[in-house]
Amino acid sequence: MFDWWRTAVALLVLFSHPVILPAETLSRRSFRTSDGVNLSFLEARPATGGDGQLQIAFVTGWCMPASLWRAQLESLGARYHALALDPRGQGESEAPAHGYTAERRAADIHEFIQPLSNVLLVGWSLGALEALQSVHMFGAGKIAGLVLVDSSVGEPPVPPSSVPFTNGLRQNRDKALEGFIRAVFPKRPEAEMESLIRGAKRMSLEDSIALLSYPFEREHWKQIAHAFAKPLLYVVTPQFAAQARNLKANRPATRIEIFEHTGHALFVDDAARFNALIGNFADSIAKP
Repeated sequence: MFDWWRTAVALLVLFSHPVILPAETLSRRSFRTSDGVNLSFLEARPATGGDGQLQIAFVTGWCMPASLWRAQLESLGARYHALALDPRGQGESEAPAHGYTAERRAADIHEFIQPLSNVLLVGWSLGALEALQSVHMFGAGKIAGLVLVDSSVGEPPVPPSSVPFTNGLRQNRDKALEGFIRAVFPKRPEAEMESLIRGAKRMSLEDSIALLSYPFEREHWKQIAHAFAKPLLYVVTPQFAAQARNLKANRPATRIEIFEHTGHALFVDDAARFNALIGNFADSIAKP
């Protein structure tokens, strides 16, 4: 594996495989953003009742579909109203020629959860940073708790630079995306690899690179996390274990969990453990 692909694996954005969604379990809906973009999301509800009024909203990472959260929607949706967003340009959402900034993507998340009342917001990779930005811009009025999944949150140590990967995208996008996917899921069928690459190319090359180049110092994300006054769970693989321990030291109320033997898509690689963790965290918020 080339060195820049190792760097890419350590970034905030990695791929997983597409899934087929059982119609009897999940439904798909959409809403129109304040800047006129149709965004799609998946939804699961308990068959009867449910535990209180807590909703769980999932936000995926760079160029990835909401369907990655299938196992979470099916498991947690048996007890809680659960939703997963296809960000603009991803999954089945519209791919406009604008809006690929931290501020607009944060606004999309804010508008996604507006119909809800009491939300556990779960963001993975780039989605974790966008969830933090949404809290920063719009407050945490509807957010009962926050889960940040395998993303750098501004604590030391500094992760590898994204420059080698973005350079690779510009030089040969197909090759870069294929290498990126194979580095994480080396045994996936060729058809799935091709599907992921096609999906990742729905937005323009420059828009996809813009998502990797948000103009904030690392301190920006750390300050938002430290200021968040509600329950916070930081779930990481070993690449961010040191950051997790530092966040815990600097914000003692933080709960951390390290998945030692999974890849970046830890909620896919060990769905049972992840679902139990999120379920317990949701229970602690719903029934303090």
